[in-house]
Amino acid sequence: MADDGPTPVHLPEVLDGLAENPALPVELVRRLVRHRRGSDGVARYADLPPDVIEEILASDDHRLLHSLALNRHLPHAVRMRLTTYPDPAVRAALVVGARDAPRELHERLINDPGPRAREYLAKRDDVPADLLARLATDPEPAVRATLARWWTQAPEAVRRVLLTDPVDSVRAAACSTYYARLPHPVPPPDLVARLLDDPVTRTGAVRHAVLTPALAARLAGDPDHQVRRQVAEHPQLPPSVRDVLAEDPSANVRVGVFRRPDTPEPTRHGIYADIQRGERPLTEVLGGDLDDDEVLQRFEDHLSVSELRHLRLDWVTADPLPHVSSPYICFRRSAAHSPALPADAVLRLLHDDDSGVRTTMARHAPHLVDPATAERIDRDFRSDKKTDWRPADVLPLPASTLRRLASDPDPRMRSLAPRDPDLPVELIERLAADPDSTVRQTVAGHPRLPAHARRALLADDSEFVARTAAAAPTLPVAEMERLLTLAGL
Repeated sequence: MADDGPTPVHLPEVLDGLAENPALPVELVRRLVRHRRGSDGVARYADLPPDVIEEILASDDHRLLHSLALNRHLPHAVRMRLTTYPDPAVRAALVVGARDAPRELHERLINDPGPRAREYLAKRDDVPADLLARLATDPEPAVRATLARWWTQAPEAVRRVLLTDPVDSVRAAACSTYYARLPHPVPPPDLVARLLDDPVTRTGAVRHAVLTPALAARLAGDPDHQVRRQVAEHPQLPPSVRDVLAEDPSANVRVGVFRRPDTPEPTRHGIYADIQRGERPLTEVLGGDLDDDEVLQRFEDHLSVSELRHLRLDWVTADPLPHVSSPYICFRRSAAHSPALPADAVLRLLHDDDSGVRTTMARHAPHLVDPATAERIDRDFRSDKKTDWRPADVLPLPASTLRRLASDPDPRMRSLAPRDPDLPVELIERLAADPDSTVRQTVAGHPRLPAHARRALLADDSEFVARTAAAAPTLPVAEMERLLTLAGL
């Protein structure tokens, strides 16, 4: 083994990457377990030898033990031992790591003194129903509220307990407009009136109510704009009340009217134009001498501008052709979700001015996307939120395109080149020396990366590049040993 390679600038982070390397031999896992600063990823290996497990258990190292508890391949007997470990975070991690665990483990953790373990159990769909039902009367309200959000198909008796809980946060979670799982629960009909009378559950109860004209008029005047929003979306809303809500002071409520299929087009256009005119940078929205209510109102109005772009309208998707050329982006995006659009409509949406429309259409008709269009859509992709996803993830580019992109002026496009498993070595070397660290990171795990380039990346100034290089399954065992030796392990 050559030992004259450069010493990594970020050796601790390199060791963390090495701990995540799926090709790390067992004998090196043993050495890495002794690294106390980090490298807790070694405890998640699928085939940890018993002696390594025992060493981790004896270490009393929180990070190692927490990672061990998360190991999905951990023997059941070891999990049972960890249920008595004094750190509640480790015991809670057992719930996360133990998929399809025996009842014995769930029975032990359902009585855990730390509420976090019980809260995690409330989120699971593989816990026996009788044990989950016990959580409906858990002494910790956060556990009961979590159960209400996650166990959406709980027996009616359990739902009744949660819907009538004495703590507001639990009732609010049990009768909500959002749940962690589908399908959403429906409250017992005899409880709906009571839920409407309770300010905490009123918003979530509106959609389940029979909306008579009198009830609609009463709820349309509720001081809570979230209640009025639910009224605005109710399918039984009388046109007269709809027209009142179209003038609501809350933009959030007006969006609810905008999205209705029965809203007259002049009304819809007026709502859209009015909300767009109110678009302002968030710093301006929250600036000035405002009280809390005014700040909240401005913030809700600000979010409404974004919501108008992202609304998913099933009734538009069901009948997309009239909306392919809609002036509303959300209508065109919803139309692009349709699997039954003719080729000319698909082509139109693939060339839409909005990146979201183009991307949505490409994902729903990939067979009609040629390489040039796929490259254009990815190049022009502008995400509305922070994400690592990009169109090229579902629209693979041919090797000829990827090799050309290795010399692209845009580093974001250069970072696609390593997706070619047969990328020529000279291009790999060029990308490994790229001035942009994100490009170097994408090539750090390439199977054809030359040894000298790999060593340079392990010693890269960017800790993310160095860690990625160490985590690559193609890293030679000799190089792994050199890194451990450098760390004194």
